[in-house]
Amino acid sequence: MSAAAVPTPNSSSVARRAPRLTERARALLTALNLHFAGVAALGAVVLYLAIHLFVVYQGLQANNADALATERVQLAAAQIAARPLRGLDKKVELSTEQADDFYAHRLPYAYSQVAAELGVLTHRTGVRLARVQYAQTPALSGKDELTEVRMDASVSGDYRSVMQFVNALERDRMFFLISGINLSGQQTGQVNLRIRLTTFLRTANVEESKREFALPAGADAKASAKLGDAGGAQ
Repeated sequence: MSAAAVPTPNSSSVARRAPRLTERARALLTALNLHFAGVAALGAVVLYLAIHLFVVYQGLQANNADALATERVQLAAAQIAARPLRGLDKKVELSTEQADDFYAHRLPYAYSQVAAELGVLTHRTGVRLARVQYAQTPALSGKDELTEVRMDASVSGDYRSVMQFVNALERDRMFFLISGINLSGQQTGQVNLRIRLTTFLRTANVEESKREFALPAGADAKASAKLGDAGGAQ
């Protein structure tokens, strides 16, 4: 005896609803996928921006470090360059005092002083000063006016005395610059020395200007002529 199939209740309605449920499920899945895709895209954008910001931040940090290092180097160079200028006002003041002291104590203001000093040196060293020719040229104008005085002198004596005279000129309190030497004779006997000297005449102060200046007594006619051409004797 065969059994008859018993249909389930409302089977026809379930069958009719199945396509609709399938379409709705597909629609839901599609919308969900779109949301997931959107979230993933947004996450990728956020990640990209975060990486970009990080790279930019690192670059700014590196640039700031380089700029800071450059500024430090420039600051150190400026400090080194400014080091010689520290206390410059005091250095200028000291240099001015030293220059004034040099002018006042080592430079003559008259030919008579030059001649007297040469006489002292020749007497001290035991040599004979035969003749001295003078020529002058303005060297510096203004407040500290200087006149360059060139001397051409002949000195005779024994070798030791002549060398002592040369050494005394170089060490003398009055400024003498030896510009040329011509020595003739033997070291064991009498020698003759032709020496060329240079000094500078400064401007006399009030007390010194009251004194009378004259040419050295040993200057010959040729020296007088040169001095007359150069502006006359003081």
